Amino acid sequence: MPDDPNSAGAIDACHADKQLFHYLRLVLTTGVGPQTLARLLERFENAEAALAASPSELCECEGVGVGLARRIRSSEYLERAALVIDECSQRRIKIIAPWQAEFPRLLKEIPDPPSVLYVRGQLLPVDAMSIAIVGTRGATQYGRSQTQQLARTLARAGLTIVSGLARGIDASAHQAALEVGGRTIAVLSNGVAEVYPPQHAELAEQIIASGALLSEMPPGTKPKKGMFPQRNRLISGLALGTIVVEAADRSGALITARLAGEQGREVFAVPGLVTSAGSRGCHRLIRDGAHLIQSAADVLDELGPLVEGVSLTPETTIRHPVELQLNDQESAVLRAIGTEPTDINAVVNASGLPVPRVLSTVSVLEMRRLVRRISGQLVQRV
Repeated sequence: MPDDPNSAGAIDACHADKQLFHYLRLVLTTGVGPQTLARLLERFENAEAALAASPSELCECEGVGVGLARRIRSSEYLERAALVIDECSQRRIKIIAPWQAEFPRLLKEIPDPPSVLYVRGQLLPVDAMSIAIVGTRGATQYGRSQTQQLARTLARAGLTIVSGLARGIDASAHQAALEVGGRTIAVLSNGVAEVYPPQHAELAEQIIASGALLSEMPPGTKPKKGMFPQRNRLISGLALGTIVVEAADRSGALITARLAGEQGREVFAVPGLVTSAGSRGCHRLIRDGAHLIQSAADVLDELGPLVEGVSLTPETTIRHPVELQLNDQESAVLRAIGTEPTDINAVVNASGLPVPRVLSTVSVLEMRRLVRRISGQLVQRV
C-alpha cells in the first residue's frame, strides 16, 4: 500500500502554510530539479495535485521515470519537508517561494531561477537596486582598497551590495557597505544556518542586521566545491551588474561575470597592474567587452536609468530612493536646493552650514545623481 502523500498530521505538525509545505516537499525530492519542477507544476497546476497524482500519471510528465515517481510519493520527503520547516522556524530562517512578494524580482528573470530561497535577515524592495562585487580570496591591499571605495560609495548612493561572504574581496565589500550604514546581501552555497568560512560568523550577524544571508540550499547543507558556480548565478542574478575586482585567470569571479553576461546584466572590471597575475582575469574581461571602471561614478553612469527608475512594487515607482538614506547634513543641503538653478550662497544661508561643508556635501549629492552643477556658483536638483 503506498504512503499517504498528503498526511494531514505531518502538515499540522510543521505549523506551515499548506501550499508552501506541499511545494517544499516537491522541491526537496531528489531528482526534482528546476526544469522537472516546472514541468510538474505545468502538468498538474500545483504541488499538492502533483503529489496526489498516481505513479502512472507522474510518469506521463517528461523527465519523470518510475523511480522518481516513487520518490515523489514517498513519505520520506514529506517528513524531510516537515523537519526543514521546523528547523527554519526554530532558527528564524524564512522560506521564500517564487509566488511570495519577498522573492526578488531580478532572480525570477534569470534563465535558471532558484526554486526556493532560505533567508536570515530581511529582503526589501530597495534591494531591486543591487550591485554585485566579487573577486579573489587572496586580495592585495590595492584590491581591498578599491573594493572598499566602490562599496562605500555605491552603498551611500542607495545600492545594495551583493557578494558571497568569502575571504578577500567579498568580505571587504560586505564590511565597507556596513561601515556606511548601507544594505548588503551575502549569498551562500551552503545552508544559511551555518556560516562558511567560520571566521566570518560575526560579519554574518552584522549582515543579517543590515540585509540578509541567502541560499537556495536547506539548513544543514555543507559547502562543497562544485556548489560554488551554482551559488554564483544567484550573486549575479540578484544584481543589476557585477563588478570584478582582482581575479586571476582561473578565478571563480570570472564565472560570476560570465553568468552575469548570460543573464543580460552589466559586467564591470577594475584594472590593475599589467604585471599582476591577480588582475589578468579583469584585464581579459575588459578586453572581451566588460566596462572598465575607475570609480563608483563610472558604474552609476553606465547603469543610468536602471538606477533611477526601478519599479519597487506594481503600485509604486520611487525615482530617488537614495534620498531615504541621506544623513541630516545631506538632507539639509538637498532641501535648500531647488528645481530651478540655486546659488550656493542661498544654500549656505538656508542650511546654516559652513561654506566648505556645503561644497563637499554638494559634491556627494552630485555623485549620487540628486543634484547637478549648472556653473561654479549654481546648482539644481535633478
